[in-house]
Amino acid sequence: MSHVTNHHEGSEPEFSPTARFHVAEGDRRIGLCFVGDSFVAGFGDPKALGWVSRVVARTPHSGIDLSTYNLGIRGQSSTDVLARWQKECEPRWEQANERRLVVGVGLNDIAQGLTTARSRLNLANILDDASSSAISTYVVGPAPTVDTETNERLEILVDAQADVCSRRGITYVDCFRPLLGHDQWHTDLAAGDGMHPGQAGYGLIAWLVLNGGWQSWLQLDG
Repeated sequence: MSHVTNHHEGSEPEFSPTARFHVAEGDRRIGLCFVGDSFVAGFGDPKALGWVSRVVARTPHSGIDLSTYNLGIRGQSSTDVLARWQKECEPRWEQANERRLVVGVGLNDIAQGLTTARSRLNLANILDDASSSAISTYVVGPAPTVDTETNERLEILVDAQADVCSRRGITYVDCFRPLLGHDQWHTDLAAGDGMHPGQAGYGLIAWLVLNGGWQSWLQLDG
């Protein structure tokens, strides 16, 4: 187990994992859990695919036993995900010899008024606890909304998340800047609630993930 949870806000000590992730030798049984908010859950997509199912559908895994689990919950912040991810993922990893975790949070941190310091510590604790349990992690950042003020706050959060990941050598997919001025993204948001996209928007996020070192992280052949 990790010894880094419950840091005081504003303190983020250097972290050295007590365990190390290894790609399984021989038969690979990958347990791939996606945890996060409504974007992970795919809310607003009439096809009920979101970006997660689109990414999984385009992930080549010939000869590999790949089990995927979407654990996204609408309205959850990084505080909520920190509190539940281990308990929910553990039973889903029972048959796996490779445990992998994808994290997607951010917009609800803004909505719930979390400070940037708290948000980055929550993410750091998730990543450090996973690392200490020999779980490999990958982070997908929040996407822009139609609201300028929210986007200004999201940009600060995205930079904080990217820094947390960079310090740990963890892949971070920035969905914010590539989509901020994207016409199709904003058209999709305008047709919905202004925050969640439809089919086209989730397809754009999926493209960013698939082109954001996804196969390299999973160590899969093309």
